[in-house]
Amino acid sequence: MNIPLSKQELHNLAMNHVGKDLESRGFEFIAVNSKLKKNPQFVCIDKNKQYYFVIVKAILLPENPNNYDLVWMAKFKQHAKSHDSKVLYAGVGLANSENKNKPVYLNKDYFIEYNGIQVIDDNLN
Repeated sequence: MNIPLSKQELHNLAMNHVGKDLESRGFEFIAVNSKLKKNPQFVCIDKNKQYYFVIVKAILLPENPNNYDLVWMAKFKQHAKSHDSKVLYAGVGLANSENKNKPVYLNKDYFIEYNGIQVIDDNLN
């Protein structure tokens, strides 16, 4: 029987993928928050001791995983700035590998669209 992944499970899948990417880039994890709608998902530090707040969004394809809410992000950037942190965004698109009109199922192959981490410049907006 095919069991569709819940929104939380899709979010966790996206977080695992982004976490591996961050780790491969040399980031050190300070905090991890996997709860839906609680941001940031990762608080990281780089080799220069710069802090980063990382936002991870799991998006069902065909929606564009690289898009985010500009108004919300402007508010979040202010929050990060008050903590002397920079903001990174990682949108992860997910779809059923056999039929994109069906949900992503537990223990089944899936398609992933991940274009890497976007630096959200605090000078924008």
